[in-house]
Amino acid sequence: MAASADIAAEIADGYRAFARQEAHGRSPAYESLAESVADDAALVSFVASLPYVKRQPNLLFAAARYLLGTVPGLPQLRDLVSGARAELTEVILGHRTQTNEPARCATLLPALAQLPQPLALIEVGASAGLTLLVDHYSYDYAGHRLTGRDPQAPTLRCEPRGPVPLPAGIPEVVWRAGLDLNPLDVNDADDVRWLSCLVWPDEGDREERLARALASARRDPPLVQRGDLLTDLPALAAQAPSDATLVVYHTSVLTYVAPRERWRFFTAVGDLEAVWLSNEVPGTVPGVPSTAREQSGGGRGARGREQQSGGGRGARGREQQSAAVLIRDGRTPLAHTDPHGTWLRWLG
Repeated sequence: MAASADIAAEIADGYRAFARQEAHGRSPAYESLAESVADDAALVSFVASLPYVKRQPNLLFAAARYLLGTVPGLPQLRDLVSGARAELTEVILGHRTQTNEPARCATLLPALAQLPQPLALIEVGASAGLTLLVDHYSYDYAGHRLTGRDPQAPTLRCEPRGPVPLPAGIPEVVWRAGLDLNPLDVNDADDVRWLSCLVWPDEGDREERLARALASARRDPPLVQRGDLLTDLPALAAQAPSDATLVVYHTSVLTYVAPRERWRFFTAVGDLEAVWLSNEVPGTVPGVPSTAREQSGGGRGARGREQQSGGGRGARGREQQSAAVLIRDGRTPLAHTDPHGTWLRWLG
């Protein structure tokens, strides 16, 4: 059954937005592919046949890559939709966009280091738990270097902008746990394959960084429990040691949660004796600006939301993209961040 004109237009617009605001300047291959999908009636019709929450470009492209074993181009994507539609649909319905980019830790670290030590960490939407290992990684903030606990873990490079309170050392983490509807296992070859498929092409050393972070996680696996952020968070928080500062955090997660359910989550977090750090698309958390684009200033901007909508093409293209906002306790914006962790602009 053909998609209605309104739904088809909405999907096409979403893929063009992904190409121009998210992939532009970061992943030329996905920029081109998303533009092509937007102009292809058969592909738009296929996307429209999927549940609303399964229509994002990230998921379609990763699923195609999963089946093909390589980054898809337009002909390969067309062939999958025409010749392996059921298989492609099965992969999409059976997976989620669970990008587990360890470099996001570099945007969280300055905020974590300001808190009373030691720390107990809970990550909501933890995927395989790689961003729970904030103390394992080493960091390089444009020459300001910090050495993590695992000498074999990757060094995360992040460009600091503005008065970033760069820490003198790595925070002390005494307990950590993650919560996810579908946890990924760092020792499961198929889960690792899916994580690799979620890495965009043309993004330099991201694949190597992911591989080294996965190896670090295998050496010291973080606990990631299967559960729902609305119903299972309080019980997990109750397991944290009482003599540590409990921090609940998430990055590019609430985009996938319906607005009504977000309010329930905000209430649940507020009822905990915890510091809450959200690193999400502007407008996801109430009380902050609807866009960070104008406020992020010059330099190389960032990728915006994962749901709707990378070595890239340089600074000029990235200036046009929006940033995520790092917010403490749902009230205080701390920084604008690249959702893949490449830069951090402090607002103090």
